[in-house]
Amino acid sequence: MKIRIAALSTGAAAIVATALYAQAPEEAPAVATASTAAASWAKVYEVFSHPRCANCHVPEDGRPRWSGASYGLAEGEWTYHAMNIHGGQSRIGLESIPCSTCHTAENSETPHGPPGNPVWMLPPVEMTWWGKTSQEICEQIKDPARNGGRSLEDVADHVAHDELVHWGWEPGPGREPAPYSAAEISAALVDWAGAGAPCPNDAE
Repeated sequence: MKIRIAALSTGAAAIVATALYAQAPEEAPAVATASTAAASWAKVYEVFSHPRCANCHVPEDGRPRWSGASYGLAEGEWTYHAMNIHGGQSRIGLESIPCSTCHTAENSETPHGPPGNPVWMLPPVEMTWWGKTSQEICEQIKDPARNGGRSLEDVADHVAHDELVHWGWEPGPGREPAPYSAAEISAALVDWAGAGAPCPNDAE
């Protein structure tokens, strides 16, 4: 083979050499897949950790948070939902003040008025995202015991079709919506899962 290449013109030799190189194993595709997966997950985490999502994905205390620029708060600042509101074990406030007392089926038209949705409630405590890192939420999303018993395909479908999830992109006047769109985040979840669903290492 070397003799044949040497006998060819410079241009022809370059073509043959390129063809031979293309047949050799390369690391580029694996690197590209890992890079794509990381970018896809970064989008997902940007949404899941956004105030429109994380403010209600709260722990056992069942107390929704107010955070983000929409409330005039700097990054990292937050306060509990006013009026000592908490969802209780029911996650809909049955033990104190039902969420539906103020949160009706639709958003208030008044800036910062009570947001609304027909199924307004806090997510299950197993799905807490408030204060969690990218790695923690990533590992949680892959665990059926902490994601509502869903496969990753189910998680993507949940984001694509659940009406309460979609509220995050239509939060009413005065509130900053989550970035991207439900369709984009569902697609990002599919891409991330298809690449093996790798989680970041927050210690790196």
